[in-house]
Amino acid sequence: MHTVHAVMAVKHIGRAKSRLAGELSPAQRSQLVLAMFTDTVAAATAVPALASLTVVTPDPLVADRARALGARVLDEPPAGHDPLNTALAAGAAAVRERHGPTHLLALQADLPALRPTELADVLTVAPIAARSLVIDHTGTGTAALILRDPTAELAPRFGPDSARAHRADGAVALAGRWPGLRCDVDTPEDLETVRLLGVGAHTTATLRDLGFSSLGSDPVRTVC
Repeated sequence: MHTVHAVMAVKHIGRAKSRLAGELSPAQRSQLVLAMFTDTVAAATAVPALASLTVVTPDPLVADRARALGARVLDEPPAGHDPLNTALAAGAAAVRERHGPTHLLALQADLPALRPTELADVLTVAPIAARSLVIDHTGTGTAALILRDPTAELAPRFGPDSARAHRADGAVALAGRWPGLRCDVDTPEDLETVRLLGVGAHTTATLRDLGFSSLGSDPVRTVC
């Protein structure tokens, strides 16, 4: 199987997860975002088919954590009206500048229940010479965008209703029961869902510190 190079984009963590404001203070949200990012990176980099991970971010805490986890870091480029997709496209371009023609993966950075086996399975079934996606648990978002064409552009379309945007651009939706991969965290309900699935060690410890009861790191395979 061809190896894949992954990119993630993470904004300033102090501005993230505003829909959790009713549950957590800004400092607590920052702590949680960093923990979820750490667990996502740890799970992703445990996949043998993943050759490298590049994180595009303006946040020094995220950058330091990414480097500590073995990822390459790229400063966020000027973005205009679309910072997330601009960052992902820049990350993809940097990967190919460094490694030449490669297969690519754009992955959300807030998947604390992700299991390496899930991502490994996705990379196995993603069709060659095509762009594919994993739709998130809401049915409208994109958890992962996979490009199994070493020269085509990544063409990320993340944002509201991104699943439809990616499919309209030719991406094929992958079918599979990957609950940890499909569950990003934006709302208190999402947070409860990933807790039931079983989150990684850093998110588990952070939730405990924040006063949430921990269910441990072993997954409970409920439908997400």
